[in-house]
Amino acid sequence: MIYIGLDDTDNLDSRGTGRLAREIAGDLSRDYRVMGVTRHQLLVDPRIPYTSHNSSAAIGLEDAGTVDLVELFERVKTLMLAGFVYGSDPGLCVANEAAARALTEFGKRAQRDVLSQAEARELAEAHNVLLAGLGGSQDGVIGALSAVGLAASGEDGRYLLVGDTRDLSGLQQVSAVLHAGISAVLTLDGQPVDHGLVQSEKLRPARRGGQPVLFVEWQNDYWQPLKLN
Repeated sequence: MIYIGLDDTDNLDSRGTGRLAREIAGDLSRDYRVMGVTRHQLLVDPRIPYTSHNSSAAIGLEDAGTVDLVELFERVKTLMLAGFVYGSDPGLCVANEAAARALTEFGKRAQRDVLSQAEARELAEAHNVLLAGLGGSQDGVIGALSAVGLAASGEDGRYLLVGDTRDLSGLQQVSAVLHAGISAVLTLDGQPVDHGLVQSEKLRPARRGGQPVLFVEWQNDYWQPLKLN
């Protein structure tokens, strides 16, 4: 996998980072196999400036061994700068699987501590990770690096885009949900769900085991999806 991390691309009146990540994924899908877009929750603390929820986003691409990371970085950078929003402090990070996994602990720390740009940049340099601030204070480098590390862990966040799940609506059979790109439907205690109807509006499966897993609970004669970080 190749991971692209984005953070702090918006202000209160603009599209959110998640939407931008989905739009960029759409552009990249012309030349790469997009495995999904995930949202990752970071620390909410008054010492940290953020727009609404202090979350960052990661785009996962299949790595066929022929991807030029610098070329990919420049392409995404151009797309982000074209939509730069005044008042935002965007950051961009691109890393291959091995480098991304080395960033996981940093991402976990960003969920509980206040971290610095300097630490993010030093870590990126140590692991030859492409990282840049694209405007404003450039604080977005912290969240962008964190998103890459958390996505690479395979055990954090939830999908904003995966397979054809965004095409579903209303109540759907479990089989239809699985066919749309969900790897498994489970109850909170880990029991598999293989029958019944699922409310499919705006599915946000969790990233678990590196796969999109939909957690549900029984409600009003159908399975209600849960949003987990």
